[in-house]
Amino acid sequence: MSEEIMHSSLSPEEITAEQALRPHSLQEFVGQQRVKDQVDLLLRAARERGAPSDHILLSGPPGLGKTTLAMIVASEMGAPIRVTSGPAITHAGDLASILSSLVEGEILFLDEIHRMARPAEEMLYMAMEDFRVDVVVGKGPGATAIPLSLPHFTLVGATTRAGLLPAPLRDRFGFTAHLDFYDNDDIAKIVIRSADLLEISISLEAVSELGKRSRGTPRIANRLLRRVRDYAQVHGNGSIDIETTRAALLMYEVDQIGLDRLDNSILRALVEQFG
Repeated sequence: MSEEIMHSSLSPEEITAEQALRPHSLQEFVGQQRVKDQVDLLLRAARERGAPSDHILLSGPPGLGKTTLAMIVASEMGAPIRVTSGPAITHAGDLASILSSLVEGEILFLDEIHRMARPAEEMLYMAMEDFRVDVVVGKGPGATAIPLSLPHFTLVGATTRAGLLPAPLRDRFGFTAHLDFYDNDDIAKIVIRSADLLEISISLEAVSELGKRSRGTPRIANRLLRRVRDYAQVHGNGSIDIETTRAALLMYEVDQIGLDRLDNSILRALVEQFG
């Protein structure tokens, strides 16, 4: 159970829960103040020009809000958003199909952009810079490249491994930002906001305890909050206090610094192997 709480892969239920707690504007987004200010300036300038924003690259560890920021970019620009991921684009044709169906000003969110197939990546260069792609018709010596004009769109790429992106791709993003882990104060604000949305009564001591064990990651904080809520519902009166929080986290084997059983097993193995 603890592995499911702490790790970044999401079940359908977790995706639904995350969407319910997701902020919809920069004003609602807690933390990452430097990045928020930069994105706000970028989008305000684009709106004043009446043009799509420059392409945006967001990097950082899982669970810090890259997807949420992409959704907020679309909301702030009043634009539709298309969501896909690098692993889903295995051929250049996959990307061409997506790009050709975009509308003017649409946001294309490409998660895990570093995992996109190389042929598609090379097609993306031209699409980002010139808003066109060359569609190859036929095979062999008789193949013909037909240029296809694209609407002006904004690509928002997200990656946990920015170093794997080739320089030609990175250089085509007009704005790049790295999301850092959150401090305890911001995590506490996120827990309080989420508890309010979930209609959970929680003490400030419990908020602080959850914050300290969330490893500076909002996704983990929200997962732990939901699990402690379940514990309080089954074993208590539904309200979350410090004792309930500690008992729930003990049951889920989440220690004082937010490591679960699997994390500690890996650390022990490393010590035994290299210590």
